[in-house]
Amino acid sequence: MITLFRNFFSPPRHMILLFIATWIGLTLAEKRTERYGVSKDDLNNITYYALIAFIIGGRLSFVLQNIQSFIKSPLGIISINPDIFDPLGALAVAVIVAFIYGQRQKIQLWNTLDALTPYFAILSIGISLSHLAAGTAFGMETDLAWGIDLWNATRHPTQIYEMLASLLIFGLVWFQKQNPRSGILFLTYAALTSASALFIQAFRGDSMLISNGLRQEQIIAWVMLAICFFLVEYRNQKS
Repeated sequence: MITLFRNFFSPPRHMILLFIATWIGLTLAEKRTERYGVSKDDLNNITYYALIAFIIGGRLSFVLQNIQSFIKSPLGIISINPDIFDPLGALAVAVIVAFIYGQRQKIQLWNTLDALTPYFAILSIGISLSHLAAGTAFGMETDLAWGIDLWNATRHPTQIYEMLASLLIFGLVWFQKQNPRSGILFLTYAALTSASALFIQAFRGDSMLISNGLRQEQIIAWVMLAICFFLVEYRNQKS
């Protein structure tokens, strides 16, 4: 029981970094809500419900994918183990909940995404730091002078690559002049993030190879980049 409470009140370092990034990102997003025609209350509410859905959805998605194990040990469903979590499932549930809430409250989608772009950019920095703290998203082995010792080998510091790319992207979107066409700021952030993933994934040592050195995450990044370009053109024409 003592160990249980110690683990509960002493979350892993990478989780603490994500909490800090969330707080900083939302604080910065609140400072620019009015320029995008979104109220602070709407922004706070939609992020609150999305975060709750993210946490619950990630746990439920993991449980459903491993239902046989949890049937044998149902108390594991409420375990505080952060590894019992499916990030993709969590993201899907959070997006659905945020979209439904926005539709019911008649909140403009593209304006809200623009207002939340600083939060997304800061969260990307926090995710890269959490990867570094947890030793995940590690790079391939290398002989380069700036390699880091991780998992019994000298590897590309892909977590640091991610952090530097995220810092650069945050600077670009934060200091960018306001675009009269809603959605362009968010799409710019998404396109830059996808482009950086194409480069960084080439040095990853834990991603799935498809063929000829092409990785699964790179294919996803290419698709996302194409979608961003299409939506930018669509928004420009519609405006």
